[in-house]
Amino acid sequence: MKRFDLRPLKNDFIPQMVHLINEELSEGENGIFMFEIGDFSGVQASADCVKENNWTLMNSIKFNEVDWTLVIKKEKPEVLVVEDEVEGE
Repeated sequence: MKRFDLRPLKNDFIPQMVHLINEELSEGENGIFMFEIGDFSGVQASADCVKENNWTLMNSIKFNEVDWTLVIKKEKPEVLVVEDEVEGE
């Protein structure tokens, strides 16, 4: 697990986050990314980025009044299959 502080980048942190995941994390490894919240658009944009790149968002939480923390696993998200129960069985 590696920790990355992207707060100095303000709202322009996503390209660096993608670069760090691709270059600094091994397959299956977790990364902790801290960034400045700003207007909260970065929170949704980062979640969209994780989904688009087929990684797993393990946690997304407000760290304090101005910072947000993401835990991202560099692997495909687990697909859960829910089977419907048939009445009478």
